Formats: sequence, structure tokens, C-alpha cells
Amino acid sequence: MIIGVPKEIKTAEARVAITPGGVATLRASGHRVLVEEGAGIGSGFEDAHYREVGATIVSDKRRLFDEAEMILKVKEPLPEEYDFFHEGQILFTYLHLAADRDLTLALLERKIIGIAYETVEIDRTLPLLTPMSEIAGRMATQIGAHFLERPHGGRGVLLGGVPGVPPAEVIIIGGGIVGTNAARIALGLGAQVVILDIDPERLRWIDNLWGGRVVTLASNSVNLAAAVARADVLVGAVLIPGAKAPKLVTEEMVKTMKPGSVIVDVAIDQGGCVETIDRVTTHRDPVYVKHGVCHYSVANMPGAVPRTSTFALTNSTLPYAVRLADLGYERAVREYPELAKGVNVYAGKLTYKAVAEAHGLEFTPLEEAMA
Repeated sequence: MIIGVPKEIKTAEARVAITPGGVATLRASGHRVLVEEGAGIGSGFEDAHYREVGATIVSDKRRLFDEAEMILKVKEPLPEEYDFFHEGQILFTYLHLAADRDLTLALLERKIIGIAYETVEIDRTLPLLTPMSEIAGRMATQIGAHFLERPHGGRGVLLGGVPGVPPAEVIIIGGGIVGTNAARIALGLGAQVVILDIDPERLRWIDNLWGGRVVTLASNSVNLAAAVARADVLVGAVLIPGAKAPKLVTEEMVKTMKPGSVIVDVAIDQGGCVETIDRVTTHRDPVYVKHGVCHYSVANMPGAVPRTSTFALTNSTLPYAVRLADLGYERAVREYPELAKGVNVYAGKLTYKAVAEAHGLEFTPLEEAMA
């Protein structure tokens, strides 16, 4: 199979979809890999590193897309990339279609086989989303601590406090991968940490994990409102796989927050879980202030640490990319049910129910679309 790896064009996105080591693995299986010139620079990989393992470096993005049977990316295609795709092409990347109707329609129109990293699922786990969730969760606390500092518009509170002065309170909505990784860093910095979740078993697991050092609360409107009002840093870590994130934190709740407190909405990829998050920001201009509260809503948080992120991403995605290349997408999704769950669009059909519901579009089960 011919596999194309284009350079990411999202603002301040320096990750690349595969390491040179990953290319070597694909080449060993007999596949041809086209890498766009400069695609790996931001992650510390020169074109020469890819050439050394057998990749073909391509300077013309159009040529790369025209020749490639499968496109490996990190982030969802942007409008200026839509016309590069051709019918029947496999797109393997983070898609987050529930938050982007235009992209959904564009992929349907071009009859792409769109397989989303974030909906590949095994036993209720999301193996291709997990590494970026771990990174984003850990970054969320660092970012909150940074913007809590007075020179960056915050309250001027040190996250861990000092003897005789209480630490900041970090409120985390969602006890999944993002939430627990945010808590890990917050605890390490000495903050007081509260996690809210709707799953009692998850809260028990968190309580046991940290021996009661993290306060756990059942997530309901009353508990959430009280917690939000106390927050120095509020981390939105809500995830419904493949679906648009629910707006759990209302504007009225945000108005009760302390001036100079910080919101980091990691759920922004899926539309965000905070009502006052009304725009997607970038690493170049990451925050805005509303109701006296600093809002951070960068949709590609791990892109700020591209070398770590690219290695972590390739570690998880490469085995599935090899299966798709070795077997072809039809056989691969039949033999690997977790890959089938990743298929969001298939030859003009919308095959992921949560995305169809988010946009009011017709849903077609994958088995029916493939038949």
C-alpha cells in the first residue's frame, strides 16, 4: 500500500503522524511511505531521518495525496485540505467529527474511509486516544498553574501554597484518563484536588488510588456549582466517545468563580464542556478573559510538546496502521472489531451514531454500508 504522511497545517501544530522508526516498520512489511518535506521538523525529525529508513520525501502536497491510498495524520483536515482527498482513500487520524459539521460533510461528499483514532475502542478503552489524553491531562495542570500567576492575568496564587498559606484548589470534571493525569500533576505540585464524576465505581477507584488525598464528589448540578465557585483552576475533562461534549458548566456557574481563576477545557476537541468557551484558541493566542476568568481552549494541547507526543502517538497507532496496510481496510475492520468502531465515515455513509446525532444526519451501520 502507498501511505502518505502530510505536514500538519493547524496553527502551531508541530506533531507528525509517524516517527522514522514507524516508517521502518511499514517499509519492512513492503509498503511505500511518502512523507511531505519538513513534516517531522517540529518533532525533531529531519527529512534525512525518514530517507534513511526508506521513505520518499515529497515536496508537492497534491502529489502526496494523489498517490497515497492511506493518509496518516495527527489532526483533522482543515478546509484548505479538503480538495486533496479522493474517493476511496483511507484517512487515519483524530477526526472529532461531532464538533465539526463542515468536515463531516466534506468527507462524506468525497467518499472517504474516515477512521478516527478517538473512537477505536477495546473493552470500553480508547487505546489511540489515551496517550494524547495522558499528555493533555498533565499539561492542563501546568497550564492552569502558569495562568494563575499574576503576570499572566491570574489571581497570583501558587498552586502548592507554602507552609502557613493554603494551596490552590484544582477542580477536575471527569475522572477518566485526562482527569486522573491532571490530578497526578496537581497532587505532585501540592494542590488541593477535587474530582467530580458520575460513576461511583470510578470515584471509588480514584479514592483507593490516592488513599483519600483526592476529594471525590458525585457529579450533579448542585455539587458542580459549589465546586466551580471554589475553583482556582477548573479542568474540563469530560468525554463521551465520539460525541459532542455536554455543556456541564453553565455561564451562571462561571460568573460565581473568583476573579483571576483559570478554566482549562480539555474537552474543546469535542466542543467543550464549559458554556463560556465560545471559541477555539491556539498556542499562539491561548487564552481570553470572560467574567473575570481566564479561559484556555486550545484544541491541540499535546502539539506544544510535539516530540513527546509524536513518539507516544506512533507507539499506539502504528500497529493499527500496519493492519490497515497489510490487510486493506475492508478485511482489517472485519477482523479487528476495535478498528470497525473507529470508522466514522465510509464511502459517503455516516457510520458513527453519535456523530450523526450531533449533526442531525442519517446514520448507516457500518455492516450495512460495507454490504
